[in-house]
Amino acid sequence: MFSYEEYRAFINEHLTDCIPAVGDEAGVLRDAMEYSLQVGGKRLRPVLLLASCDWAGGDLVQALPYALSLEYIHTYSLIHDDLPAMDNDDLRRGKPTNHKVYGEDMAILAGDGLLNTAAEVMTGEVLLHCNDQGTVIRHARAAHEIMSRAGIRGMIGGQTADVRGEYAEATPELVSFIEDHKTADLITAPVRAGLILAGADEEVLEAFTEYAHNIGVAFQVLDDILDFEGDAELIGKNVGKDQDLGKCNYVCVHGMEAAKNELHRLTSGAKASIAKFGSSASFFNELADKLEIRKY
Repeated sequence: MFSYEEYRAFINEHLTDCIPAVGDEAGVLRDAMEYSLQVGGKRLRPVLLLASCDWAGGDLVQALPYALSLEYIHTYSLIHDDLPAMDNDDLRRGKPTNHKVYGEDMAILAGDGLLNTAAEVMTGEVLLHCNDQGTVIRHARAAHEIMSRAGIRGMIGGQTADVRGEYAEATPELVSFIEDHKTADLITAPVRAGLILAGADEEVLEAFTEYAHNIGVAFQVLDDILDFEGDAELIGKNVGKDQDLGKCNYVCVHGMEAAKNELHRLTSGAKASIAKFGSSASFFNELADKLEIRKY
């Protein structure tokens, strides 16, 4: 296996490979899509897909389109999150948000374009392998895994609860729903999709699904913590927005100490779920530890 930074560099090298060429009439759309893709980022989700596929003995070249599609989906969600009707953010990763550069209309279309491109890329990959039943089934399962966890029963459902939820009406159950779906689903999807592409068995899928869900919820819990205690310069956007907007998050409902305890419990649980794979899973154990102490 490669290091996190090597997977990340591979993704960055090919980041816009699957963005379709367009004529002058829609050239600004591609510019807007590429703008948000190229402002940086951890590339956590595509790295997880490539690493999971690689760990299980899969083909990274075949996995790359799915990894890129995940980053397109994640980026579209951030463009739309930043819109005035959603979180109303002016900065993303230290740079002006898409709608501040291209306008709200083009930001909406750029998000739509990235989501549609992801679906187009993955269904195209399924068609490429339609003459090999075993391979086409794995590719179709991987595509469905990603799109369903990004959909209304996954990320979009979580975002809906987040937008509609207010601290005054928040319950632990609502916060749990938001953490599970707004963030964790799009972190579980790449791990499962990467393993599915590699042909991993159900026992492996079950263990790594638990791992991914735990680090996904932990990721959102830490985001909630950083919204109170984070450094705006490191994070690259304003902090304190959840409290200002009266939105519910883990800290608002459970308190800071409970949030930090939950973050550690989830990280430990993630590593415990794949302990049976021993040192071969060191990449994933080290990643869980690094995510627990991230500052942005």
